[in-house]
Amino acid sequence: MKNKLYSGEHRLWLKRRRIRLTVVWTLRIGLLALLLFFWELSTRLGWADPFLVSSPSRILGTVGSLYRDGTLFYHIGTTLWETAVGFVLAIGLGYLIALLLWWSDLLHRVLEPYIVVLNALPKIALGPLIIIWCGTGSKAIVFMTVVVGIILVIMHMLSAFLETDENKLLLLRSMGASKLQILTKLVIPSSRVSFISMLKVAVGMSWIGSIMGEYIVSRAGLGYLIVYGGQVFKLDLVMTATCILCLLAAAMYFLVVLLEKILVKNTHN
Repeated sequence: MKNKLYSGEHRLWLKRRRIRLTVVWTLRIGLLALLLFFWELSTRLGWADPFLVSSPSRILGTVGSLYRDGTLFYHIGTTLWETAVGFVLAIGLGYLIALLLWWSDLLHRVLEPYIVVLNALPKIALGPLIIIWCGTGSKAIVFMTVVVGIILVIMHMLSAFLETDENKLLLLRSMGASKLQILTKLVIPSSRVSFISMLKVAVGMSWIGSIMGEYIVSRAGLGYLIVYGGQVFKLDLVMTATCILCLLAAAMYFLVVLLEKILVKNTHN
């Protein structure tokens, strides 16, 4: 019954789209499997030193060892919590500041050079200050995550707000719309695509911030495992923590993609 709602051309387009999506995912998974296979093969045949580059089998063994020790999910949970909290705070505060800068042209002109300078500042240079301000616990790592991500959010969203269609702005102003109405009815809705784009970039920045924070000061977490593994030359541990980070970052990215699909669906409805 549902197919009767679509024309033959549209059903054909949907079928081709499903086939293309299947091909894309097959190639993605196949490429990953091929890389893992050659990685394992190169260490088994002696083409690469497994002590230096590890291998998929050694990584799985390290994961099993961490699980048996009861520390695997502890370290994953620590880093995931720090990253998630920092991500949410950076998005919320950055979005709010971008709105304030759009609202006040004077504030925008005054603060713009400071924002540019802060964006160019190597955040790792703030490490000693963050330790003094926040201590040596998770608070410092969350703070670092916010510092790394918030400037990106501000600049990205402010640019999106300022690029709102001038003709639509003039139309609303000519109809007597207030600035608040323009913001809620036009500026924010029209920046939805940019918001999703910003979230995709902010995901990576939040992981960079949390791991950077754990490099500086941490007693647990995946960043701690990487630093510890490097210090004692347990490179299997370093590669294991790095691979887990890749999986977590990918999962977080796909959550943003899912949010994008929900917003697009609601927009069309």
